[in-house]
Amino acid sequence: MSTFVLIHGAGDVGWYWHLVAAELRAHGHDVVAPDLPADDDTAQLTDYADAVVAAVGDRTNLVVAGQSFGGFTAPLVADRLPVDALVFVAGMIPAPGETPDDWWANTDYRTAVREQAARDGGLTGNDDPYASFYHDVPRALAEEAMSKERNHPSAAAMQAPWPLNALPDVPTRFVLCTQDRFFPPDFMRRQVVERLGITADEIVAGHCVALSRPKELADILRRYARG
Repeated sequence: MSTFVLIHGAGDVGWYWHLVAAELRAHGHDVVAPDLPADDDTAQLTDYADAVVAAVGDRTNLVVAGQSFGGFTAPLVADRLPVDALVFVAGMIPAPGETPDDWWANTDYRTAVREQAARDGGLTGNDDPYASFYHDVPRALAEEAMSKERNHPSAAAMQAPWPLNALPDVPTRFVLCTQDRFFPPDFMRRQVVERLGITADEIVAGHCVALSRPKELADILRRYARG
């Protein structure tokens, strides 16, 4: 059986993955989904990776998945531990030496949002998180998620160059959400091809897929674990 190492995104906590974790454990797998450091202005990307590595301990048969901003942390973990697979879930794909702050301009993200918003009537990039992030999540669950919001990552982490010279040489997959109103699907398809050189696996879901489609996402992760 595998150990799934699930890394949350910006402003979030390990709880984000709790429904997916339950599905994976029901099939006999182990799950590690730590809360990464928050409210720490000095925390760096490497500190987030340190926290994940410490939570993993001596577990083996690892599948590491990073959601959204967790895409900057997950490869650092996969570079330090022997992993069977690295997975980006609606994730930011870092380039060597790129800061998270620079990622937005480097990828021309804002143009992509503006173009998609023109097509969907302003839903993409909407200031209302229930429209942009949680539109397909049950309202009570979305409200619970919002109540757990934290100050993560730090400004220091956002300004820190991504430290690796290349992405880890491990089997790598990408789960793309076709109803994502934060990372427009066409934009992310281009990023996956340009930065990973692969074709994404797609799921009909918004950005917070672990809350809206936990069983379907867990099934995809289990498939990756089987290779």
